[in-house]
Amino acid sequence: MRIDVFTIFPGLVDAFCSESLLGKARGNGLLDLRTHDLREHTSDVHRTVDDAPFGGGAGMVLRPQPVFDSVEAADPPRPLFLLGPGGRRFDQRLADELAAAGGFSLLCGRYEGVDHRVREHLVDDELSVGDVVLSGGEVAACLVIEAVVRLLPGAMGNAVSPVTESFGASGLLEEPHFTRPAVFRGWDVPEVLRGGDHARIARWRRAQALHRTLRYRPDLVDAAGGLTEDDRRLLEEFPALAYPAPLP
Repeated sequence: MRIDVFTIFPGLVDAFCSESLLGKARGNGLLDLRTHDLREHTSDVHRTVDDAPFGGGAGMVLRPQPVFDSVEAADPPRPLFLLGPGGRRFDQRLADELAAAGGFSLLCGRYEGVDHRVREHLVDDELSVGDVVLSGGEVAACLVIEAVVRLLPGAMGNAVSPVTESFGASGLLEEPHFTRPAVFRGWDVPEVLRGGDHARIARWRRAQALHRTLRYRPDLVDAAGGLTEDDRRLLEEFPALAYPAPLP
């Protein structure tokens, strides 16, 4: 998969995407990541990419010329997404869609914003990673890239994780996990996980995923069509583990 990123800090994106799972994906050819420095397409000695907004106001605006020239020179894969707080919310469903595509590109916003002509005439869509404001789109770009690349066949080393993890094919939050030791500071691993009955373990895991989702994200259960009769039986069969109370 080819992913192009347009930014004034290519080193930030390249460094993040050279470690861990993403670094392995690049090394084995699953990910062809290309970062483009917008400053390479400026024409002044100071390599200026921003200017004051017409009409006055606080902050600076990313100029259209370096962006257009950089994108046109690279001929990147489409769609091209502008990363900014005003975009549609990036979620697991969109990550799945992008993972099934041949590639895409990301434009990292900076300063007070991007000249609107970039939005209107160059990019295909705008993405937001949450209702927060960042100094630029580089962190958001890294988030999008990791969420997508880990879904590529062969990236994670197993085919089960994309199905069972939170927001995966089940549509639920993932169940709690335990590892050695069986007893830690007096707290025991649930007996069902130590019993070796894999069918019962699978039911317990489904029940705990339901309990956790109902507590923290009941909207996900509603979106999946609500609880089935089998789900209700599982909730009765396996009580919920203790969880911290959700913050108000």
